[in-house]
Amino acid sequence: MPSTFGNLFRISTWGESHGGGVGVVIDGCPPNIEISAEEIQIDLDRRRPGQSDIVTPRKESDTCEILSGVFEGKTLGTPIAILVRNKDQRPSSYTEMKDKYRPSHADYTYDAKYGHRAWHGGGRASARETIGRVAAAAVAKKVLAKIAPDMEILAWVDSIKDIKADVNPNTVTSEMIESNIVRTADADAVEPMIQLIKDVRAEGNSVGGVVECVVKNAPVGLGDPVFDKLDAILAQAMLSIPATKGFEVGSGFEGTQLTGAEHNDPFFMEEDRVRTASNRSGGIQGGISNGENILFRVAFKPTATIMSEQQTVSTSKEDTELKGRGRHDACVLPRAVPIVEAMTVLTLCDMALHQRAIILD
Repeated sequence: MPSTFGNLFRISTWGESHGGGVGVVIDGCPPNIEISAEEIQIDLDRRRPGQSDIVTPRKESDTCEILSGVFEGKTLGTPIAILVRNKDQRPSSYTEMKDKYRPSHADYTYDAKYGHRAWHGGGRASARETIGRVAAAAVAKKVLAKIAPDMEILAWVDSIKDIKADVNPNTVTSEMIESNIVRTADADAVEPMIQLIKDVRAEGNSVGGVVECVVKNAPVGLGDPVFDKLDAILAQAMLSIPATKGFEVGSGFEGTQLTGAEHNDPFFMEEDRVRTASNRSGGIQGGISNGENILFRVAFKPTATIMSEQQTVSTSKEDTELKGRGRHDACVLPRAVPIVEAMTVLTLCDMALHQRAIILD
């Protein structure tokens, strides 16, 4: 089962949602990067369960332990292993799922592919797997700070169901996003989004939405032609996140409604820098960053586990019904924001290291 992402800065995540723990092994991190468990914990706290009354109530501190690769507060250049122990497992909540496939989950496909699965929880398909990604990204962020110190990566909730936020990607700040439990940057959308999540949860239902992400001050030249285009790798990174169903960069699908004359981004000179007058390309042209803000959106489906009876089949291939059990998010969007940021950081760190490797001064 492939669980590795990246080429030069490579991560391998491991662990199941209700096993002993989850974590990540990072290979290819340069030496002498200052990092601590406390710094990693800041990002893990943003994605952990139980952080507000609109997310899953599972009580996990998600406390990280650095097992290797760091000494006296600096990376050694050797593999870095980070562990987060599971503390609040309740596998008994999933007993019925041992013999019944949850609709729109990976239960059936994992069984069909491997002939065996961790039925207590989502196993490797659970969003708990993303702990390793977020922990690794905290390290990658420190590497990027050395290579591109002015670069800033910010994600926020753009919409939940039909409630759309009005956010300017050029002026959005981390403080705006983190000022509310939804993690949107439009103050007028906060309460309607919170109420919608609470309403659907009370009904035993769920909702999805869109996370938008901007990369400010990205250097020119990240990404490679053909198969390793920056937008192609970003798409792979984002669609590897649980519950994702769509990815678009720049003008995205709306760009199909424009003509070439309307869609093209004219070039102009700003002192010694090549700029574009508009940014429908989303900061990427020919698969390579052009120095403008990189802008993309990721669609998340409604949470698959809902607390009402649904038609399904059993492992013995008989028609039956199943009602959701356990503790789940009615909407994954608020906790998806730091995961989108993490996968963006990992992608850009890997590509920035590659760019440094191929350019001779």
